Amino acid sequence: IIALGRDMQPSNSFTGPTRKMPPSASAVDFFQLFVPDNVLKNMVVQTNMYAKKFQERFGSDGAWVEVTLTEMKAFLGYMISTSISHCESVLSIWSGGFYSNRSLALVMSQARFEKILKYFHVVAFRSSQTTHGLYKVQPFLDSLQNSFDSAFRPSQTQVLHEPLIDEDPVFIATCTERELRKRKKRKFSLWVRQCSSTGFIIQIYVHLKEGGGPDGLDTLKNKPQLHSMVARSLCRNAAGKNYIIFTGPSITSLTLFEEFEKQGIYCCGLLSVRKSDCTGLPLSMLTNPATPPARGQYQIKMKGNMSLICWYNKGHFRFLTNAYSPVQQGVIIKRKSGEIPCPLAVEAFAAHLSYICRYDDKYSKYFISHKPNKTWQQVFWFAISIAINNAYILYKMSDAYHVKRYSRAQFGERLVRELLGLEDASPTH
Repeated sequence: IIALGRDMQPSNSFTGPTRKMPPSASAVDFFQLFVPDNVLKNMVVQTNMYAKKFQERFGSDGAWVEVTLTEMKAFLGYMISTSISHCESVLSIWSGGFYSNRSLALVMSQARFEKILKYFHVVAFRSSQTTHGLYKVQPFLDSLQNSFDSAFRPSQTQVLHEPLIDEDPVFIATCTERELRKRKKRKFSLWVRQCSSTGFIIQIYVHLKEGGGPDGLDTLKNKPQLHSMVARSLCRNAAGKNYIIFTGPSITSLTLFEEFEKQGIYCCGLLSVRKSDCTGLPLSMLTNPATPPARGQYQIKMKGNMSLICWYNKGHFRFLTNAYSPVQQGVIIKRKSGEIPCPLAVEAFAAHLSYICRYDDKYSKYFISHKPNKTWQQVFWFAISIAINNAYILYKMSDAYHVKRYSRAQFGERLVRELLGLEDASPTH
């Protein structure tokens, strides 16, 4: 029996930002660790190229003037402001209504903002060899991924999951049926690998729900195959680092965990007879006994380093793991029923997943509320939202946090004002 878990150290035990930011660092300094000026300048070039080509094809636009870097920053600032106001329409800034903001509205006219929005592009033209449905945003996602990798070293324990990116429940509760029907269904799913001690999102994977490519849903009709492919993609840079990856039922499978173990990636996953790929697992452990056992009782079966745990706590919970020894004891603490004994793997899974749930509850409120129709633009704004959340996590771990101690909402407001040029981006304290 292996005694992994708390005894197993990652190949590099340092966790946190790789670069020390000065106490005077501003919100935009942290944001630009992930979206630097060279990326913004490329957006300027591509937007101007697209505008030129569009006008060559559909007739000239006398009101159009080429966009500048300063304007592109302001454009992003306006969009990001919807993550703080939670207002669906960015144009309400100029409206004079409840969501209007005079100080922001004075930086750029509504007409100019709408022109930039009309022509905004990250990749203006499809190259001849491009077959990927996300070609208009993929270079930005690649650059974001590289900056996530270089700016942060994650903890040993990480979680694969789909973050909460769906509609704001307040909007759903208050909007009319007509507005809901008008809304197009999201054509992609977004998966992440997330550091479970800080919440920093290490890796993003976007899966298009339509398409006939080798990874489109047309070719991957069965869900376990699709989810295994998502997991492999999210962990492609994780090999050989002794990471422990926690997974939900849709990803947990013996085949995948054995494949990951050969790469030096260890796993702990919740197993569902209905949702998981149970190939290779003993049937005796997948069926519930006629009489339920006492709370906290569990059965374990092993194959090499892999343990299948069936633990009872007002229901049967099954876990598959090669990251924790089944002989190591843990405990789940419930407020009413006190301590319930369990294997360490169960305790670890519950602790890490509850952290990620708390993170989601807090940070998913700050996703950009603007909802474009085009899929690549939806992906782009979700990626920008993740970059800002990651920037705030780095801010909280830096010396700059002890100067102002901004909350997530204050950090977002500050970032918007700095991008719009309303605040000095590098104040002296």
